[in-house]
Amino acid sequence: MRPFFFLNAGEYLVAAHIEREFRRAQVWMPSRDTGVDLLVSDRRRRHTVALQVKYSKDFLVTSRPGRFGPEYQKHLRACGWWTVDRTKLRDSPADYWIFVLQGFAARSEDYVIVPQGVLWRRLRSRTPTKRKVHVFLWVTEEEQCWDTRALTRADEYSHPQRRLSQRAARLHRLAQQLEADRSAE
Repeated sequence: MRPFFFLNAGEYLVAAHIEREFRRAQVWMPSRDTGVDLLVSDRRRRHTVALQVKYSKDFLVTSRPGRFGPEYQKHLRACGWWTVDRTKLRDSPADYWIFVLQGFAARSEDYVIVPQGVLWRRLRSRTPTKRKVHVFLWVTEEEQCWDTRALTRADEYSHPQRRLSQRAARLHRLAQQLEADRSAE
């Protein structure tokens, strides 16, 4: 086993959120890189969920002038950018991929949680021939999330295939899954 000294920022935020919000869940960190960043289990360790965590800085506050004009500034909470290797995604042992957006101006944390298979199909249909796919996620003050890569400005908040906001509640559903056997304790 190789020594490791720290979690990256996204892994830390997800682990801390799970431990703070879901007292019955336990968070585990693998001792080597297997494509799973965090393993979450119920207290009795009968149910587990494997997570791949991706973190991005907030591009809303660091982008070039003019990219996020005034029409965006008042509606957006955070904007993240990731490059996903489709081969790694396809072969990922993680059950869910979590994209962490930490909004600096709004002092917010958003977790976009997508099942591995759903993310694979979405990115494959959007860019069928590219191995590396750029993903731009924008989170609004209304708690909507949009994958805006290669969309026109007119489509950025309306394209139905790019909306991910219903995924935001998935972390709570994952915890409920893990806590489902608490009545048996």
